[in-house]
Amino acid sequence: MDIRIIVPLILLACLYLGACFYSIFKSAHVKHLPKWAWALVCIISIPLGGILYFIVGRDTYE
Repeated sequence: MDIRIIVPLILLACLYLGACFYSIFKSAHVKHLPKWAWALVCIISIPLGGILYFIVGRDTYE
């Protein structure tokens, strides 16, 4: 793969993880798993872990 494609994808993944971490750790409560476990899911499975957190794990009633 060309470096001009890889670098923006890595930057986009880092920004996405940052948004996930910000949402996880700023919230008072998360559902189904502790915060550290949601962070681990997001790291292990980019972008599916973040999507799963935003659909299933985020507490919308804050």
